[in-house]
Amino acid sequence: MALPPPLATEKIPPEEEKYIRDLRQRLQEKIEKEYPKGIMRRDAHPKMHGLVRAYFIIEPDLPPDLRVGVFRDNRRYKAWIRFSNQSGTIQPDIKNDIRGMSIKVLGIPGEKLLEDEPGVQTHDFILISTDVFVTANVKEFAEMIKALTSNVFSIVGFFLTHWRVAYNLWHSMLKFANPLHINYFSTTPYLFGDKAVKYGVFPSTQTIDTLPAQPKVNFLRDAMVAQLSHEDAVFDFCIQIQTDAVQMPIEDPGKVWPESMSPFKKVATIRIPRQNFHSELQREYGENMSFSPWRALPQHRPLGGINRARKVVYDAISKFRHAHNHVPREEPTSWEIPGMDLSEQQNQNSRFQWGNTTTFQVKE
Repeated sequence: MALPPPLATEKIPPEEEKYIRDLRQRLQEKIEKEYPKGIMRRDAHPKMHGLVRAYFIIEPDLPPDLRVGVFRDNRRYKAWIRFSNQSGTIQPDIKNDIRGMSIKVLGIPGEKLLEDEPGVQTHDFILISTDVFVTANVKEFAEMIKALTSNVFSIVGFFLTHWRVAYNLWHSMLKFANPLHINYFSTTPYLFGDKAVKYGVFPSTQTIDTLPAQPKVNFLRDAMVAQLSHEDAVFDFCIQIQTDAVQMPIEDPGKVWPESMSPFKKVATIRIPRQNFHSELQREYGENMSFSPWRALPQHRPLGGINRARKVVYDAISKFRHAHNHVPREEPTSWEIPGMDLSEQQNQNSRFQWGNTTTFQVKE
């Protein structure tokens, strides 16, 4: 009887590097064409609902095997979180789309995986509002991008011959009423010490907003503004541990890992304090911020082909975009925004809870 495949193990397919190079070239050409003048946006997730200050609070009683990397100690870290729409076209929020939650935890010591910035003190987690990635691997993703950047006949032909991709995309494109009330997933796996895991972030709220009867173009931002003007937003940050290498594959993020085989386990709390986040200076700061799953400790190394492609593509596109926009590509070290007077902002909005003034109690 054949032995089962090992857990937390990658298997790199032939010619993957060729498809990664193709992806990088096509996506760079895409944003060059879309933004010949003015501010160059991201190729994906260009529409930001808000960049908010948050706390990332490690659970106090994790078992020893889960006290790994970022989660080693029961600490409270400051973080930035960017909420966005995935579509490369900036469009009204009522359109079906995938929504994004990118978390940048501050003050994380240790050498990171990006070779040209190993000493940064930040750690990124990137999640979206669906539990599956659209494609199975880099080759399929590169072929999809090639079709989407060609013509309507190429698009129709691709999806007619890739039924699971079409289903995953349809399954993922949804409407939501509030980015603070969405479940978010990494879809791709990561190391967690010697284990492989996927990440999930789940809101701790008893009241879920409903879609407005007459939605404004940017109603998702408005929903965040309304909630954070009077109450905090709280999420559970969880991991799902790989227990079966066949049913929970590393190299196919287009397949859901069954929760019946491995339920999500909470390892941290995310608390977004009440705040005013929609100033022009803060929006600009969020536009210039970069995120990468490889801006991470080795204990949380990204796994699988899609993540291997992200290492190359995200880094290249980010550098290209920042150079085009003539802005530095720098990692934040605090909640401070250059040019913004935090004491003045705090005085202007007494509801903005700072530091130890925030009460860490989830609403009953």
